[in-house]
Amino acid sequence: MQDSFNDEHAAQVIDAAQQMIDIWLRLSPEKQAALLQRFGTQENALAALVATRLVAQPQA
Repeated sequence: MQDSFNDEHAAQVIDAAQQMIDIWLRLSPEKQAALLQRFGTQENALAALVATRLVAQPQA
């Protein structure tokens, strides 16, 4: 695990967040409601989606 957070890491987080917001906007109202029920807020749901996306990305 790395102890530093550089510009490349920041760019990856921003890119993942933008992608997850785009995905959120394309979700059906039912799927959005399910995520909101599970995570409580849209921000928490998006954070979970972003974290999942970042964990799934291969590390360089």
